[in-house]
Amino acid sequence: MKTSNIHFRTLREAPAEAVIASHQLMMRADLIRKLGNGLYTYMPLGLMAYRKVENIIKQELNASGALEFKPTVVVPGDIWKESGRWDTMGPQMLKAKNRGEQDMVVSPTAEEAYTAIMRQGLTSYKQLPINCYQINTKYRDEIRPRYGVMRGREFNMMDGYSLNASDESLDETYRNYAKAYLRIFKRMGLDVIPVKADTGAMGGSGSEEFMVESEIGDDTLMICPDCKYAANVEKAACKPDAAVDNDGNPQKKTDLAIEEVATPNVFSIEDMEKFFNSTPKMFIKALIYRVINSALDLSKAPFCKDLKVKKEGSNTFYPVSYVCVLIRADLEVNEAKLAGALKASEVCLAEDEEIRAVAGAGHGFVGPVTVKCPILQDLSVNDMHDAVAGSGKDGYHIKHVEPGRDYTPWMNADVRTVVVGDKCPVCGGTFYSKKGNELGHIFKLGKKYTESMGVTYLDENGKSAVPTMGCYGIGVDRVLASIVERFHDDKGIQWPMTVAPFQVAIVPIKYKDSMKEAADKLYAELTNAGIEVLLDDRDERPGVKFNDMDLMGFPVRITVGEKNLPNVEVKLRTAAEAEMIPLEKAAEKVASMVKEALNSLNA
Repeated sequence: MKTSNIHFRTLREAPAEAVIASHQLMMRADLIRKLGNGLYTYMPLGLMAYRKVENIIKQELNASGALEFKPTVVVPGDIWKESGRWDTMGPQMLKAKNRGEQDMVVSPTAEEAYTAIMRQGLTSYKQLPINCYQINTKYRDEIRPRYGVMRGREFNMMDGYSLNASDESLDETYRNYAKAYLRIFKRMGLDVIPVKADTGAMGGSGSEEFMVESEIGDDTLMICPDCKYAANVEKAACKPDAAVDNDGNPQKKTDLAIEEVATPNVFSIEDMEKFFNSTPKMFIKALIYRVINSALDLSKAPFCKDLKVKKEGSNTFYPVSYVCVLIRADLEVNEAKLAGALKASEVCLAEDEEIRAVAGAGHGFVGPVTVKCPILQDLSVNDMHDAVAGSGKDGYHIKHVEPGRDYTPWMNADVRTVVVGDKCPVCGGTFYSKKGNELGHIFKLGKKYTESMGVTYLDENGKSAVPTMGCYGIGVDRVLASIVERFHDDKGIQWPMTVAPFQVAIVPIKYKDSMKEAADKLYAELTNAGIEVLLDDRDERPGVKFNDMDLMGFPVRITVGEKNLPNVEVKLRTAAEAEMIPLEKAAEKVASMVKEALNSLNA
């Protein structure tokens, strides 16, 4: 193709709103243009690269045994009510009514659509597993869309789904997707780290994210250097450390009764350290959390008998409840873990008025003995003894607290935030951290959706059974942006050969006379060899052409200049120096370079 056939407009400077390299370069190279906040259009060159990414995903998933299907983007609201997520997805889900006043949804994800579609034809175990994927547009009304297509409101994702007759079958499908993901990202030149992850609003029993290391990553990864255990900090667990006293010895039980101590102006952990002349390892921190849409059965939980209950289909949940979280004072609560333990769509620290209603005191004086809501105790508190805690009365703390003697927790769960230096739960190695961006995610959803949406089949004994389900996603736009984020220099993009819009750019200094003849000859020979070539036939200064080709990042550039003929200059985008090659041998040489790079990535 010739540049005269492509509409593009490169920019010398990036828009002020573009703060990361991929956003800046994709805008400057005219791969994308902004239509609205969080809304981007792929221009021809950008769409070419996007299609390359999309095709690699399709090829590897097809090879793994998955089949492509294409559901609608707009779906009936009723199926979201069936699943129980109509209310719990929150304001990010775009809802509308059609002319018949029926609720409709612009899909933020497609679990409901897949389940509703596949249940229509499912009758027998002989049809399972069913393993399909889509690559489709989604919309989520992000509060703060940023980073261009890395985090837009409208975006494109690959969503794979499976219905399986058993957990063993689901495990096999899950592993096949994991293997396919590693192949997909390798072919694009990306080194990914599979990490254990929180299932979040998706629910289910297991989850892994495929992360690419990035300084601008949204996620923190905790990694063990010894056994390669890796997890998103939202999911990461660690080896429990011993509860020790001020001298570093194991804490000992006390027979002393609770003693109330006046602590005026003692509000923070630092204040407590000074007042009690003790380390935070001797303090129990109590925090009141507001819990949104908990799917746990709270009917028998302490102080919960009058809670409002809501039902959607077969799902029961509590729109608002409260819990007192106890954790050792030198640690922090991981709210993703907490939400998971409570099967809640969201948790947040309660406001002062709410705290006083259930704890009888303000923040800083909340205590486990007098609180009037369920107590969730982090594992770090289980072995604590002779501890200090809030009294439930402003201006007072209590000491000699014995967990299990002076109060009874409703639930014990790991809700601590793991930090650098904590010990690996597998081998005891010391964690270090990296920042990363999630490119793909796989989930074992279990029967969360199939049960709520009434999916059944007849098993081999002729009995009705409910299939288990898996979900597998890749953010196609995010992958493309991550490639640019990973492969660039101060001049522009450096596309890997497998995803470049064009593999070779031919740049004649002037597109006329002998230079035109040589450029056309190279173009024809390379095109006939199956190489994707862009011929720059613009009437522009050489510097403009070179800068544009570097900015747009084509892997190989051939410069045709009158002074160098019958030789041409061949330069890899990633190389510092160019190579002079006779015109008669140039096409063969360049085709070999392209195919060698493709073979290396596709191996």
